[in-house]
Amino acid sequence: MQKINIDGLKLIKQWEGLRTTAYKDVVGILTIGYGHTSSAGAPVVSSGMKITETEAEEILKRDLEKFEKRVTELVKVPLTDNQFAVLVSFDFNTGALHKSTLLKKLNAGDYASVPAELMKWINAGGKKVKGLVNRRAAECGLWVKGEFVASNYIEASSEQQSVTHSPEGQAAAVASVGALGTVFTEAANQISPYVESLPSIRYVFIGLTLIGVALGFYATFRRLKGLSAC
Repeated sequence: MQKINIDGLKLIKQWEGLRTTAYKDVVGILTIGYGHTSSAGAPVVSSGMKITETEAEEILKRDLEKFEKRVTELVKVPLTDNQFAVLVSFDFNTGALHKSTLLKKLNAGDYASVPAELMKWINAGGKKVKGLVNRRAAECGLWVKGEFVASNYIEASSEQQSVTHSPEGQAAAVASVGALGTVFTEAANQISPYVESLPSIRYVFIGLTLIGVALGFYATFRRLKGLSAC
């Protein structure tokens, strides 16, 4: 049977929170460790009970075995370790995996719908709970962790190259490169009224503008030469 991984265990520990002394939760149930109650199995929680952090983690792992088994039996499609961990966390928190739309969509092969389905489970008592919003967001992050990200260095296909070498592609390339001269000229027209009042820098500005235009034409010439060689 697949087991929850370290990242999943960390996520659950973070959002459950650790209490090493027994306390009553919001509905009056004695709880200890990472959300452990007597109904979850051994040990039975008693008033004044104390445990160590190591013991709390061991208890949590035993409590999770039930949900690891549920996820294994309920999910009919392959899961990565992170995806499995997310579903264990979700079911441990809600106990509702078996009746969720999330499970139906996932078993239909719709992996991409899982994050959106997770974010539907953020209410308690009919109200949105910030802690649940944050927990669901963390589960969504773990769900997609390790997904393939396309490289920025993918070689262009022959089809892409043919577009560049076509007459239309050459025209587009020339237009984009030749636009450099237009940009510099337009900039000169916009700024020139302000420069006229500053004789000391007028010629410097004109010189820079001419250099920009020349670079634009030179780049266009080089681009056309390169395209004609293809």
